[in-house]
Amino acid sequence: MTKTATIFFAAVALLLVGCGTTTGERAGSSALFGAATGAAIGSLSANAGRGALIGAGAGALGGYLFDQHEKGNID
Repeated sequence: MTKTATIFFAAVALLLVGCGTTTGERAGSSALFGAATGAAIGSLSANAGRGALIGAGAGALGGYLFDQHEKGNID
């Protein structure tokens, strides 16, 4: 069950990484989705707090990079 849940939450996070129209919105929404996903995955291993922090950081970075790609700054 743990592997299935991890794959599910990772897929949801990837689908939602680009929500928003500005750099701040995309990075912020991605950070929130990453934190929620990280907390859910972390709770499976009894460490939801660490998972939320890691997920928020990864989500914010992913949202920022996606925004820069959409603007044409990254090829």
